[in-house]
Parts: sequence; structure tokens; C-alpha cells
Amino acid sequence: MTLWQLLLHLFSFVLPALVMATFMPLAGRWVMGPAAQPVRRRMAVHAVGGVLMLAGGLWLHGQDGKMSTYIALVLVAATLEWLLHRGWARQ
Repeated sequence: MTLWQLLLHLFSFVLPALVMATFMPLAGRWVMGPAAQPVRRRMAVHAVGGVLMLAGGLWLHGQDGKMSTYIALVLVAATLEWLLHRGWARQ
């Protein structure tokens, strides 16, 4: 495997997490209103949490692309957005 192929594989691996990191702060603002943290910080938190979730799914299943990993990615992203919006303090 060449270096270019390795970089493409790594990018394809983290792409779902990066897409979720881009759209979750926008969806969170639409659903829950403005948050206390800036959008870039929320995107960074989602990106790190998503990549860790994908890496955990890869470690658990032994291969990438399992639907249960993607479901867990969505649940982690939604939970992170709720936490970043301080959802427990909302009325």
C-alpha cells in the first residue's frame, strides 16, 4: 500500500465523523437554540468524539463499516450536542 492509498483509507475512515461534526452544531442550533460554546469548539468536540467512536467500533468488530458503529456514532453525536447545549438545565 502506498502512502497515498493509506491517506485515502484514513480519510474515508474518519469522513463520517467529520460530516457529523459539521452538521450537528447546525442541527443543534435549529432544534435547541443557540449554545454557550462557539460553533468551532462544538465541531471539534464532535470530530474527536466521532473519531473515537469509529475507532472503538473498528476495535470491537474488527472491521470498519458496521451499521452498529454508525448508529452509535449518531447516538454519541446527539448526546454530545445535548451536553454542549446543557440540555439538562433547559425547561
